[in-house]
Amino acid sequence: MSKEYPLAELHRHLDGNVRLETILDLGRKHRLPLPADDVEGLRPYVQVTTPQPGLLAFFTKFEWMKKVLVDYDACRRVAYENVEDAFREGIKYIELRFSPLFMAEEHRLDPVGVVRAVCEGVDQGMRDFPVEVRLIGILSRTYGPELCWKELEAILKGRDEKVVGVDLAGDEIHFPGSLFVEHFRKAREAGLHVTIHAGEATGPESIRQAVLELGAERIGHATSAPQDPSIMELLAERGIGIEVCLTSNLQTGVIKSYREHPLPIFLEQGLLATLNTDDPGISAITLEHEYRVAREEIGLSEEQINKLKENAWKVAFKPPLQP
Repeated sequence: MSKEYPLAELHRHLDGNVRLETILDLGRKHRLPLPADDVEGLRPYVQVTTPQPGLLAFFTKFEWMKKVLVDYDACRRVAYENVEDAFREGIKYIELRFSPLFMAEEHRLDPVGVVRAVCEGVDQGMRDFPVEVRLIGILSRTYGPELCWKELEAILKGRDEKVVGVDLAGDEIHFPGSLFVEHFRKAREAGLHVTIHAGEATGPESIRQAVLELGAERIGHATSAPQDPSIMELLAERGIGIEVCLTSNLQTGVIKSYREHPLPIFLEQGLLATLNTDDPGISAITLEHEYRVAREEIGLSEEQINKLKENAWKVAFKPPLQP
């Protein structure tokens, strides 16, 4: 009988997981012009209720999550609540990722202060809830290479031991990974692991570039990988983890239905696929919801479900002792 693995998640944006109640509370506290005065009224402004016409439309749902990050206390609160949310979902280990520039931008906070506030919020969360948390700093490619140098500097200067990796996220179409080779060289030299959003909005070549030039140990989404058998071979040979986000891919229009997702192909070809929520505050989901979708909509067996859970522990950057 195969071992049953506890829940672990590797791809969750903490700045894409701000509670509706928190947005209302912070908005009122700081007298922001909220678009609604109750949770249900706010919901369509923050959460996806219909599939979005592409990634950039999906990104607009972040607007109010960003606007309420008025100060470092707000950043600490959001980080803390992410840990609590993970605990409520039964998650034992989670890697939360965030973009310091994205969180700092609206109210001109210091990105270094944002990194420190997030670390402090997670620290308090781990003291209050039995969840192991690691952090991944995002370079938001949409800001361009020059500002991403500042973002990397903030991550390196503000981090503590929980910050174990870096990611490249944002507009994959207009800001290819080739613009960020030196950024990730420096990050690797600083001892950080690397995961890259690739093959989501573009073709499989971006995945090859992420692995060979950026040093990716994991790929976020990778939905276009099966279009090129050589990419699938590369991912298998190097043991690259795949961070699958089913509902997010449906909502952004990357796939037209759950049944079209390449997750079964990843598993059949022995790739280290894992299951994740991406931006659960926007998608209005939990990790358990994604496992339910994998069973009921995609038709994965219990053996395949447990393989996803096992893979998450295998490719996690710095988990506690193996479960």
